Amino acid sequence: MDIIAATRHGKVRGRVDGSIASYLGIPYAAAPFGVHRFRAPAPVEPWEGIRDALEFGPTAPQRPYRPPLDRLIPDVDIPGEECLNLNVWAPRTVGEPLPVLVWIHGGSLRNGSAAMPLYDGRAFARDGVVLVSINYRLGVEGFGVFPDAPDNRGLLDQIAALTWVRDNIAGFGGDPGRVTVCGESAGAISIAALLTSPRAAGLFHRAILQSGPPHTVTRDKGARTVRAMAKALRVPATAEGFAGVDRERLLDVQDELVGRADPVSGGPGFHIVVDDDVVPADPPPPSVDLLLGCNREEYRLWFVPSGAVERVSRLTLRLALLKFRIPGRVARLYRAGRPDARPGVILGEMATDLLLRGPLNRLADSRPSDSRPGGSRPARTFFYEFAWRSPVLELGACHALEIGFVFDNLRHGEALSGPDAPQPLADVMHRAWVDFTTSGDPGWTAWDTRRPVRVFDHPGTSTVLAPRQEELRAWL
Repeated sequence: MDIIAATRHGKVRGRVDGSIASYLGIPYAAAPFGVHRFRAPAPVEPWEGIRDALEFGPTAPQRPYRPPLDRLIPDVDIPGEECLNLNVWAPRTVGEPLPVLVWIHGGSLRNGSAAMPLYDGRAFARDGVVLVSINYRLGVEGFGVFPDAPDNRGLLDQIAALTWVRDNIAGFGGDPGRVTVCGESAGAISIAALLTSPRAAGLFHRAILQSGPPHTVTRDKGARTVRAMAKALRVPATAEGFAGVDRERLLDVQDELVGRADPVSGGPGFHIVVDDDVVPADPPPPSVDLLLGCNREEYRLWFVPSGAVERVSRLTLRLALLKFRIPGRVARLYRAGRPDARPGVILGEMATDLLLRGPLNRLADSRPSDSRPGGSRPARTFFYEFAWRSPVLELGACHALEIGFVFDNLRHGEALSGPDAPQPLADVMHRAWVDFTTSGDPGWTAWDTRRPVRVFDHPGTSTVLAPRQEELRAWL
């Protein structure tokens, strides 16, 4: 059965399945190619009549993950240039305006799309939340740094999508005054930038950061990947020079340079840069309620399937300590807590804390006294840890594993979690996200000097005070 909704650009035709209405592939900005390539997102041209929103729209140009990650995180590739599009899931019938959750996918700013089955928003709509998922430009198209193009174009895309939500979501039953933005990995890193961006002020009212801390770099550092690509392509390191290169060739060179990089072991990649326009150099503290956290064994997604956890020797570990300037006392502390662990496990645990758990703890610590404008109650912070261990390939509580539980969509998360992931844990975790989106309270004590952390595990989800603080303090 079809259903019609109105936007400021024209009407769209969605589909009803039971009690849920879905609208797929709605453009929120013009196709970012031709005259709009390497430019800030441009407005959508209005259309006459009713536009079909029955299928996912084109995805941002990218290459799939390299093996073995391609089997664990299968990408969706939908050709076409109108890749700045979004999807909406909402209850078929709505009374009072409902809270809205906007999902920003991860993928190291070079992979991923809103069309991945794992991000299906039906469970949120079933539970009274309008779910919006968005595509944005990736890789060099979205985050390449050029002297003749705006910086952070992918972030500008996200702001354009949030502006669309503000202006149009009421037509789908959503409340534009109760918008929560939620993302994982690079999506969470993006949200950390949006929290402090003057361009995004007022477009959302709560935020959820899953396994992604604040992270920006200078323009010079951000431009290094473009310079390396330009050298390989034998073109100037400018947007004009890159625009003259065949898009498939551009993707091939991009993949050659950054395809093997990952957040733990590093390597060339794409970053959000400080530009004093979208991302200020001295950002104000975010003043909205935050739900943030990470998975207990993030590193295992990259270290285990690739075999790195076995290949890392004591010598490799020592070299890594020197490369990342990790004090010897920190390494000794981690070894003492894991006397039988392989060097690869020690390195992975330290990398997880250095890059994720530590920065997120510092963000939480910076916020207890933050106040909202107007002298109302302080903005609250809620911290979680996902601890359930997947049996698949000994992945454990690895990066991205929690997403299927958050979306209550374990069927489409089986590549990471296996076929027997615990539904009761998905019930609990999904409900916490729904409650936070609805009321700002996910169901446990807000962060304070005791550092309460909600540990999601099965069986036995519980709140723990200051877990592993001795190791976290060692980084200070």
